[in-house]
Amino acid sequence: MIYEFRTYTLHPRSLPEFIKRWTDMIDKRQTYSKLAALWYTEIGPLNQVIHVWPYENALERSKIRAAVVKDKVWPPPTSDLIAEMRSDIYEPLPFSPPLTPANDGPYFEMRTYTLKPGSIAGMAERWKEHLPARIKLSPLTGVLTSDVGGLNQWMHIWAYKSLDQRAEVRKKAVDSGIWPPPGGNVTIKQENKILLAAPFSPIK
Repeated sequence: MIYEFRTYTLHPRSLPEFIKRWTDMIDKRQTYSKLAALWYTEIGPLNQVIHVWPYENALERSKIRAAVVKDKVWPPPTSDLIAEMRSDIYEPLPFSPPLTPANDGPYFEMRTYTLKPGSIAGMAERWKEHLPARIKLSPLTGVLTSDVGGLNQWMHIWAYKSLDQRAEVRKKAVDSGIWPPPGGNVTIKQENKILLAAPFSPIK
């Protein structure tokens, strides 16, 4: 299983129109393959939308993308709203939950770490050991590593009922020694985004 994360930076104030144009076409698109999520940024780099598409492999992705263009059901006419586009392919860690429909939000924190080369395997071992205690505090939406795009990327997405709950959970995790996992610091760079889901997003 692979996940394509497509990140679009929109022109300011164009998000409502972007969502409307997607709403008009997304049902037909999902007869070819299902959308995992469409989120937009609430805190962090503003005017971004992130849509996530699962595929069995790169060949399936290519076939489906070619079919929807040929059949003229996708993409929506949103090019005039988009300032910048980026696509990255991620693979889920073995202990990651699948990105299937859920109502764990409405707030999602997407944390992306750039790791030192060669350190992903060790990071995975530490997470595998300590993650069960952490997910008792709040749901993990997914944890993935990059395969195509920016390399050595470690992305984890957490769901919260409110920003206050996020603050409480993070404080409790640190104070109790549950999280973050102990071990050497292999992170070169960290960034996060607070996201909300579009009305039609399966994960919301």
